[in-house]
Amino acid sequence: MSMTIAYWCLLIAALLPYAWVAIAKGSGQRYDNRDPRAWQSRQDNPRSNAAYAAHLNAFEAFAPFAAGVLGAQMAGVDTGIIVVLSLVFIVCRVLHGLFYLLRKPPLRSLVWFVGFGCVIALLAQAALATV
Repeated sequence: MSMTIAYWCLLIAALLPYAWVAIAKGSGQRYDNRDPRAWQSRQDNPRSNAAYAAHLNAFEAFAPFAAGVLGAQMAGVDTGIIVVLSLVFIVCRVLHGLFYLLRKPPLRSLVWFVGFGCVIALLAQAALATV
């Protein structure tokens, strides 16, 4: 397998927060760009608030995922392992945001844990490859 797939996954993970925030801004009251954070705090629309929460969580998940992919690649971890873990991570992150919007907390938590497991596996594989 080619690392290109894992790099596309990095791009998707980097863009996901912006997709969720676009939904948040489109679901609330008329958007006011003068003070976006205060605008969001005034929203009483559950969809807007859920999408914003998914936006924040997607930013939180990106850095460890990127470190895992790049660290695993630099350590010489088998490309197939990196690609599979990257694809599973992306599927989980998309589902995580959808489950936020659909108000399915148990499913949201489940895919969060699976995605987090992918990050841990990437970082562990990198650490083990350098031993």
